[in-house]
Amino acid sequence: MSSPLAARRRVDGLREEADRIQAELAVAELDWQEWAIARRRVDMVLAPDRGDTAGTEGIPDPRDADAQPTPRDAAKPKSQVPVWREGLASSVLSADYQRILQALADRSRLRQGPLTCQEMAAVFGMDVVPARVEALRSKAKRLVARGWLAEPAPGRFMLAAGVSGPGGGS
Repeated sequence: MSSPLAARRRVDGLREEADRIQAELAVAELDWQEWAIARRRVDMVLAPDRGDTAGTEGIPDPRDADAQPTPRDAAKPKSQVPVWREGLASSVLSADYQRILQALADRSRLRQGPLTCQEMAAVFGMDVVPARVEALRSKAKRLVARGWLAEPAPGRFMLAAGVSGPGGGS
């Protein structure tokens, strides 16, 4: 049988531990908020459409566990990339995406291999700087995810099977 004094010490110890955990959670909450703000800023800087982050997925806040999730495909019409299917024309894509498809279609017609994003930037006459390359990589990855492009090796992109470039019929 434990004494009231031992029980009191145990309660005090548990309260101290609860206070310590609560303080750690408050620090983690601030860290999370700072990280989310920094992520939004980086997304705005690296966004291919000059700050339009409609194509990027939102950062879920763990405090919003009961909130309804926003649909992942809720992109603005200009930046929306539909899932590729037979007969879907590349004209449904924005000009930037069509330009990527055209460059890869030209490579395919010339029987040349896949392109890296640095090579694409050079082909488009862009400065080959990290921000431009990452913007292209983001778009290329989105096209891969939606079935328009294939990535046979990491960082190397080509048209997916069945897809042709703008004006190519699919």
